[in-house]
Amino acid sequence: MNFKLGDFVRFVDENLEGYITRIIDKDTIGVTDANDFEIPVLASKVTLVHGEVTDNDVVTNRPAPVTPQTEFIKDGVFLAIVTDQHSNSVAHFHIVNETSFQLLISLTTEKGGDFKGEFANILAPHSTKKIYSDHLGDIQIWPKFIIEALFNTVANIEPKPPIVIKRSLKGKDLSVAKVDIALLKQKGWLIRLDETEALIDPQKLKESFFKSH
Repeated sequence: MNFKLGDFVRFVDENLEGYITRIIDKDTIGVTDANDFEIPVLASKVTLVHGEVTDNDVVTNRPAPVTPQTEFIKDGVFLAIVTDQHSNSVAHFHIVNETSFQLLISLTTEKGGDFKGEFANILAPHSTKKIYSDHLGDIQIWPKFIIEALFNTVANIEPKPPIVIKRSLKGKDLSVAKVDIALLKQKGWLIRLDETEALIDPQKLKESFFKSH
């Protein structure tokens, strides 16, 4: 099956068309029509309508504008989850790189002991890439995400340690309010992947020590 969530398709035998909002199994998909009704259909019974490009794809594939940076930004790597512009039942996952580093990103999913490489690519500084899509209503059975990232730059900057995140997302992760994601130009949920180093104030640490004794 060469279809993916968010694709715009047309039925072969009927005068119907819509967006793919669910991958049911290897042969069957769910297509939501203009009336917001999801129709199960064999993948062989629909065709991809070329020329229909979602805003999500346009945004993620558009070269990021080059803006002069007054300083090298070392922190700010996020997993962003946004809903599809045509169907709120489809979630798209993006890596958001707010740093000045170039990232080498890898996503592997794990479900029931089965592993699948979903995405591997280079992410430019101050840009985003879509790495995965899933049905929002199936959040309780989403696979575990294994996200790895390497930092690189031609600048005279020491690279940060690699990111290795192994995490299963649950409903509570999306129970918070959506925030504006500037690089995606839409609202969504943000999960920080790189932790900023805690700055320790020696004087405050000393004061805290004496207060507790």
